[in-house]
Amino acid sequence: MQDVIDSIGFDRAKEVLEYYFKTGKNRHPLNFFYNNFDRIEDMMIQIKEDRINRSRLLQETKRMVEDN
Repeated sequence: MQDVIDSIGFDRAKEVLEYYFKTGKNRHPLNFFYNNFDRIEDMMIQIKEDRINRSRLLQETKRMVEDN
């Protein structure tokens, strides 16, 4: 775990680990986390960006409908 902390910092490592335990992965083995934390973090980032983009598109669509 120290390598994960050294790589992305304590607070971010905690956030990624908490996210990992919320995923649908079966049993959540820590060795998987240690070997894949960077991919797990990337997935977190992609999901967050997707939510932001979807929200932006929804707002733009609402504006377009209201303008017409």
